[in-house]
Amino acid sequence: MLTLQTPIENFLRVGKTTAKRLQKLGLRTAEDLLFYFPFRYEDWSKITPIGELNYNMAATCRGRVEIIKNTRSFFRKKNVTEALVSDRTGSIKVVWFNQPYLVKILKIGEEIYLSGKVELDRFGIHFTSPSYEKVGSGEETTHTARIVPIYSATENLTHKQIRFLVKMAVPLADKISDWLLPEIKKNFRLVGLGQAIRQAHFPDSKIKFLEARRRLKFDELFLIQLQNLLLKNRLKKSQAPVIGFKEVETKKFINSLPFKLTDGQRRAAWEIIQDIGTSQPMNRLLEGDVGSGKTLVAAVAALNTYLGGYQTVFMVPTEILAKQHYDNLCRLFSDFDIKIGLVMGSEKVANYELEIMDEELIKNKRKKEIHNSEFIIHNSNLVIGTHALIQEKIKFNNLGLAIVDEQHRFGVNQRKALKGNTEIYPHFLSMTATPIPRTMSLVFFGDLDLSMIRELPAGRKKIITKVVSPENRRKAYDFIRREIKGGRQVFVICPLIDPSDKLGVKSVSEEYEKLSKKIFPDLKVGILHGRMKAEDKAKAMKDFSENKSNILVSTSVVEVGVDVQNATIMMVEGAERFGLAQLHQFRGRVGRSTFQSYCFLFSESENIETIKRLDVLVKCEDGFALAEKDLEFRGPGEIWGTRQSGIPDLKVATLTDYQVIKETKTAAENLIKKDPELSAYPDLKNKLWEFEKEVHLE
Repeated sequence: MLTLQTPIENFLRVGKTTAKRLQKLGLRTAEDLLFYFPFRYEDWSKITPIGELNYNMAATCRGRVEIIKNTRSFFRKKNVTEALVSDRTGSIKVVWFNQPYLVKILKIGEEIYLSGKVELDRFGIHFTSPSYEKVGSGEETTHTARIVPIYSATENLTHKQIRFLVKMAVPLADKISDWLLPEIKKNFRLVGLGQAIRQAHFPDSKIKFLEARRRLKFDELFLIQLQNLLLKNRLKKSQAPVIGFKEVETKKFINSLPFKLTDGQRRAAWEIIQDIGTSQPMNRLLEGDVGSGKTLVAAVAALNTYLGGYQTVFMVPTEILAKQHYDNLCRLFSDFDIKIGLVMGSEKVANYELEIMDEELIKNKRKKEIHNSEFIIHNSNLVIGTHALIQEKIKFNNLGLAIVDEQHRFGVNQRKALKGNTEIYPHFLSMTATPIPRTMSLVFFGDLDLSMIRELPAGRKKIITKVVSPENRRKAYDFIRREIKGGRQVFVICPLIDPSDKLGVKSVSEEYEKLSKKIFPDLKVGILHGRMKAEDKAKAMKDFSENKSNILVSTSVVEVGVDVQNATIMMVEGAERFGLAQLHQFRGRVGRSTFQSYCFLFSESENIETIKRLDVLVKCEDGFALAEKDLEFRGPGEIWGTRQSGIPDLKVATLTDYQVIKETKTAAENLIKKDPELSAYPDLKNKLWEFEKEVHLE
C-alpha cells in the first residue's frame, strides 16, 4: 500500500535505473511526485468521429482495432507497426515506428483511443505514432481523451512514464495536510489542497483546472508575502547602532569629488543616512542602472559609519570585484584616516593591506606575514571582501553597516554570522545594477525598502548597439582593429568556458585561440574565466585594466561591476544564450568614460523570437524597461544570470499573476495584524519554517 513517503523505486514497474533517473528531477517519494506539477497541458478531451478527421488536424478518436501487424520499412530501415481502426463513421490507418510489441498489447476487436496529428501521404490520411490507450470499463484515461499533463523529463525518461507514476500517487493527495487557514480559503474562494493537487495533474475540466492552479499559485505567493512581513517585523524588534549624520565631513567628501552627484545619488544617500540614524536595522535595496554611481552612495554611508565609530563590511560576489572596490575606495577616502582591509577566499591579501598595518610592521618589512583575515577585520574600519567574510571563524568588533552587492536577500543566519555575539544587528544595504520589475519587487523583496537611481552621470554617451549577422563578422573585426589602433580596448564575452558539441555555442577557450592566433595575431589577447586560479584571474584583470592587453575574452564573470574606462567595445558571442538584463549588464562594462562606446551582439540564430528579443536591446538603453521585457520574454528565472540566494523558484505562480499577488499580500497583512507571531497557527508556522529552510532564509 502506497503512502506519501513510499520510495518511488517501490512503485509497480519502477526499477533502480528508472528510480535514479527520477532522482535527477528531485523525485524520490510519492509526495515528491504530487508536487511535481506539469509545465504545460494538451487538450485531447474532444472525441472526433473518424469520418470527420481531416489532414493536419490534432484530434482524438475512439475506434475498434480491425487489423494490426508488424512490417519492415526498407526505405526508412525501421520496424513499422500498422493498424486499421474503425468506428461507425469510417476507418483510418495508424502507423507506429520501432514499437513491434504493440501487436501483443493491442488486440483485434479491442476499442482504443488515439490522440495525435492526422497526416497525409499518397495512401491517404493517417495517424503517425499517436498516443493510444485501451477503452476501459468506466476507467479514467491517462494519456488520451482528456486534458493531458506534460511534465519536464530527463534523458531516457518519457513524459508518459512520469504521467503513469503521478497517476499512481494522485489518490494520496488528500493525505497532504491542508495548512492554509479555513477563513483565508473562504474569503478568497479557494479549493482544498487535495482537490487542487489532483486537478492540477489530471483536470476534469478547464474550470476545475483553473481553480486548482489558482489555489497552488496562492499558496506559493502567500508564503513569500508572509515571510517578508515576518522578517520585517523581526527586524523592527531588533536593535541596530544609531549612526548620526556627520554633515560637515560628508559635505567635505562630496565637494572633493571631481564630479557632481546626480539627483538620484543625493536622494538615495539621504534615504540611507536617515535609516542608519535610527535604532531599527535598515533593510534597504539600492537599485541603479549600470554605471549610475551606486558605489559612491555606499561610500557616503560607509564614511558616516566610520565617523560614528563603527565598522562597515562591503561584500561582493567575486574576487575581481572585491579588488576593484578596494582600489576605488582607497582613492575615494585618501583624505580620511580610514583603515581599509581586503579579505578574499584565498586570504593572500598581504600586498593590499598597508593601510591597516602599524608602523613597526612596515619598518621591519614584515608585510608578507600579514595573511590572517581576523587581523585585517579587527584592525579595519572598512572591510571589503567576498563571501569569505561570513565564515564562522570571522567575528567583527563593532559592525554598524553591511553592504552587499548583487545579493538581494540576506538570511537571518547570515545576519547573525555578521553581528557575532552582540545583541546589535548591523544596518543592511543591498545593491543591484539589475533593475527589478515591479511585480518581482512586490513578491520577492517586500521586506526591503527601495531606493532608486535612474540617472547616469553627466557626460556619458549613448552606447551604440548592433546585432551582427554572420556575413558582417569581418566588418566588425575591422572596426575593432581600428578602435584598438586608436588606443581603446575590447571585451569579448562567451557563454561557455570549454567547447560543447551538444550546445553548439561559442566557448572562451575556442574564441581565445581564434582571436589570438587567426584574427588578431599582432595584438595582445587575454583570457578570463571562473575555473582559473585566483592569481591568474587577478593578473588577467590587472593586465587589461592597465592596458597591457588589448582584448579580454571572458565568461560572464565580468558581468557585474568591472570598471575599465578605456574599454569601448563589448562583443558578445552567442548573444541569444543570455537574457536582456544580463546583456545590458555586459553592455554596461563599456561607455564608462567620455569615449564613444559600442556593443556588438553576435548571433547565428534565425529564430524570429530571438531576433525580436535582441532588437529590443538595440532600441532600448533603459535597464528598468529591459528588465520588464526580460520578464515578459523569458520569465523571472532569467532576470539574473544565476540563481539568487533566498529567492524561491516559482513552480506554479508567475510574476504576471497580478491579481493573486495582490490577494496574497492582503491576506498576509491581515493575518500578521491579527497574530504577529502566528502563535495560534502551528501548522502554518511549520509550513513557513519548511519554506524558509528550502530557500535558505532559516
